[in-house]
Order: sequence, then structure tokens, then C-alpha cells
Amino acid sequence: MTTIRAAGVRIGWHDLPVAVHGRVEDVLGDRVVAAESQRGGFSPGTADRVRTATGGRAFVKAVSTALNVTSAEMARREAHVTRQMPGDAPVPRLLGYFDDGEWVVLVLEDIAGRHPRTPWVEDETDAAATALRDLAGTLTPSRISGVPQAADVLADHFAGWAALADDPTEDLDPWAAVRLGELHAAAMRGLTVLRTGETVAHGDIRADNLLVRPDGAITVVDWPWACLAPEWLDTLLLAMNITVYGGPGDLLLTGVDHAQATDVLAGFTGYFMHRSRLPSPGIPHVREFQRAQADALLPWLAARQVGPPAHPGGPGNPGH
Repeated sequence: MTTIRAAGVRIGWHDLPVAVHGRVEDVLGDRVVAAESQRGGFSPGTADRVRTATGGRAFVKAVSTALNVTSAEMARREAHVTRQMPGDAPVPRLLGYFDDGEWVVLVLEDIAGRHPRTPWVEDETDAAATALRDLAGTLTPSRISGVPQAADVLADHFAGWAALADDPTEDLDPWAAVRLGELHAAAMRGLTVLRTGETVAHGDIRADNLLVRPDGAITVVDWPWACLAPEWLDTLLLAMNITVYGGPGDLLLTGVDHAQATDVLAGFTGYFMHRSRLPSPGIPHVREFQRAQADALLPWLAARQVGPPAHPGGPGNPGH
């Protein structure tokens, strides 16, 4: 399972307009002399570690509306959240930001680190779980303005099972195919659960959005999906990512209400199942990435016993 990664096709530092280079250098107060592009994520924009003439370092993310309007809006959201992060949160500091209507550019603290190994290993799993608990403690109650409720962000995502019931596909797993009504009901309960939280959650926790520092501590990066949610949402997302790579995700959920976590898991699994079957949105590899997650999460969801199968001909039967 080591090939399941978020990996689109990015431009690099040298593809940016000269004017963007100049504004980044104004933020840094020095000339950029080297840039190293980073893999991971689906934005078509830059993700470059840059070094200046005097040895300064930063991480530059830049995307234009011409490349992808949605990615540009996500960059705006990330800047809005990151600039408000408290100093004790394990996240990169925003050094500078500009938006000329076409190019949206974030200049961030460069974190010395690497992504966790996948399949996940125990010490990095423990470090990630600790970082997320600490982060939830720091961000409860919310200290960041303008962050949406998770349930509002995910309402359309969690309708995946209903969409599959309306337009069933022959390749849908038989266990899910006879439970579409129950799975949709579980996802709707999950949305209700997500309305109860007052923690600022990252909302997109996976190995690609975490960095392991040299001392083993974890930094959480890439914040466009920040939302208000129960304090355990990010831990559930971590458990999902560990499960995707074949690890024991359930071990992280001790103390989390089993039914609530299962209902939210049902919502995310339905999202991946449905979206992975849609035409490409023009971002390379995203549908394959979603399908791999759906196929890995469904057996875990089934093991958590969402509910009994629907009666033939009743709600949830794909032939109904």
C-alpha cells in the first residue's frame, strides 16, 4: 500500500512570473538563489523550499487562478487560517502573503522534516497522535475567526452513499450495495455529530500533511480545510490514513464514542466511493487516490458494524 499518495503535477519556482519572485524576495528581505520542489498534494501550484543568498530559508506556495480556480481559493483559506494560529501550535508560521487577484502566494516557515513513513510505524504513529491531541487542546475553544463548521463543509461530501443509490455501479462491493440506505443514514448521523464540536480541526490529516522533525515531533501543514469539529476528528482522520496503509487504525480511537466515529467514517467512505467513480476533475491521479482510500476503508467500516442489510426492494437496495 506504499503507493497511495496524494501526487498531482506541480509547477515549480522557476515557472513563476518575475514579479512573483520579486514579491517573495521582498518578504524574505533577500534574493532567492535555490529552490527545491516538493512532491505531494494535488494543487498544480508551487511547493518549494527556497534558500536565499545569505542562507535564509522559507517554504513558498503559489498558485494562479489560471492554473486552477479552486486551488487559488484554497490557498486564500489556508492563509486566513495560518496567519491566526497561536504561537504554541505545531504548525508553520506564515511569514508573508499576497494576492493580486491572479496569483495567490504564501511564504511560510520552512520546517526541517520529512513525511511519516508509510506503512506507518509505531513511533511516528504515537508522535502524530500526541501532536493532534496537543493541537486540539490548543485550539479548543476556537481561537481562529471565520472557520466554518465541519458539517457545513462536508454536507455534500457525506451524500456519497445517496448518490450511489441513485446511480449504482456494477463494481460496488456487495456488502455496501445492499446497505446503501443504512450507510447514508449513518453518514447523516455523522454530520449531526460534527455540528457539536468547538475545536479547530485540520480536516485533512494524512501522512502527506504531516512532517516529522529531526527530534521526532510532528508539525501539521496545509490548512485550507480547517473547520470547527469535535476534538477527535483529526485523530479519526489519522486512524483512517493508518488503515489505508494497512495498519491498526482502531487503536487510536480508544475513548472516542464508537457509534459516532463509525458514522463519521461512513460519511468519508461514501465520499471516496462516489467521487472515485466520477470523471477526472482535471487534476491528475486524484480519482485513483480516492478509489484506493475507498477500497481500504470499506472493510474497516464493515468490521465496525454499521447496521443490518436493507430488505430486498426497500431503501438502500440498488435495484429499488
